[in-house]
Amino acid sequence: MDINSSRVLETTEGGLEKLAEVTEWRDSKLFSEAERLALEYAERITYTDRKVDDALIDKLKQHYSDAQIVEMTAAIAMENFRSKFNPPLGIEAQGFCMIPAKPKAT
Repeated sequence: MDINSSRVLETTEGGLEKLAEVTEWRDSKLFSEAERLALEYAERITYTDRKVDDALIDKLKQHYSDAQIVEMTAAIAMENFRSKFNPPLGIEAQGFCMIPAKPKAT
């Protein structure tokens, strides 16, 4: 997520503010409905105690095409891969982003 965080700063209006509030995305007024759904999707994919259900996919499809959902899924999966691959090899974070605390399950 480090390098992706820095890209948000460069390519998204209000990127710095959004990055600062990404750990509080549920309560932040900065994120659109589409962005909130993408963040919820990322969390559900990332945390093993959560599932992606048809209802969430249907909501995503209101904002994203099938191709965009596939691309988003691949990006999330790649970041999850890196989070498991890098630590055993001693590859440390580059310090571009904050690591959020695990939110309470809903």
